[in-house]
Amino acid sequence: MNIIIFIIILFVLILVHELGHFIVAKRAGIRVDEFGIGFPPRAKKLFHKNGTDYTLNWIPFGGFVKIHGENYEDQLEGKTETKPDSFVSKPKYIQALVLVAGVAMNFLLAWFLISIGFMVGLPTSAGEGIDKGKFIQEPTLTVLGVTADSPAALAGLVAGDTVLKIEDKNQTVIDAPTPELLQGFIKSHSNEEIVFTVNGEGGNREVVVTPKDNIVDGHAGIGISMDMVGVLRLPFFASIGTGFSATVNMTKAVAQGLGGIFTGSTDLGSVTGPVGIVSIVGDAASFGFTHLLSLTAIISLNLAVINLVPFPALDGGRLLFVGIEAITKKQIPPRIFSLTNAIGFYVLIALMLLVTVRDIVHLF
Repeated sequence: MNIIIFIIILFVLILVHELGHFIVAKRAGIRVDEFGIGFPPRAKKLFHKNGTDYTLNWIPFGGFVKIHGENYEDQLEGKTETKPDSFVSKPKYIQALVLVAGVAMNFLLAWFLISIGFMVGLPTSAGEGIDKGKFIQEPTLTVLGVTADSPAALAGLVAGDTVLKIEDKNQTVIDAPTPELLQGFIKSHSNEEIVFTVNGEGGNREVVVTPKDNIVDGHAGIGISMDMVGVLRLPFFASIGTGFSATVNMTKAVAQGLGGIFTGSTDLGSVTGPVGIVSIVGDAASFGFTHLLSLTAIISLNLAVINLVPFPALDGGRLLFVGIEAITKKQIPPRIFSLTNAIGFYVLIALMLLVTVRDIVHLF
């Protein structure tokens, strides 16, 4: 089921991306030879309209558009730059708009999904903003992260668990604890068992954790990060505005994370491929529909940011060539473009294979 959900998400994200290229190219008067749902081989030609074949293809991973003259190989064969409906015959700013349209559509999709999430109800920190406070319902203490090999991890606490109550051996009970109450309780119970009643995947359960000294700033701790998290439901217009702000902030975070890979500040071990994403999708789906919406939005933003990287075989790489041509007033030789694009494509495939192999190894 996780694989099916992942395929559906990937299908929608890629199809929306390609739809962006398609719409802007059509509006700019550029001929689009084919708009394909799925990847070849072709299963069926659905219909032909305004010079475009609309096709259904066998491989169910998104879709593609064949924009006349976008591929420099077309120029080697037919000199498409002389045709008024060709991509390369259009002004450079039009070419740039066509190239960034896919990225823009992924951003808009993320904004739409996050806004829908806020309308339906998204898990949100109860401490995020005064205005949000009145809209957050049923905030509970939630485990956001668990340090590996910590007392909490060894006892079985996992991210996503909500803490309903805590109790010590003297039967001192704190119902619905806050982060401050739990921190104080842990500090005063070093090397003593604490019974956590938590709710997580599978329902309620009890977890016995023994705090250890010097876990947090010289004090006893169990190795978790936590916050009061509730369901944030916003009115229609508020959800759109908040959704936009959240989408912008998430885009910045994705860009910073990607930039960290090139500068060395981001651990390459945190990079996840298709196999790892399937597992993450499964976790999100188990928490509910809104979590899946949020994850889809995040993947959409990742797809947008990655495509803007000025690397051959990506939209950003093609955009770089357009920029060079605009500055130099000279066209890059088609053979150089084709060779560079092919090398970039094979490098990307190799990287994806390496990440996939690492994800598979981690499964075992």
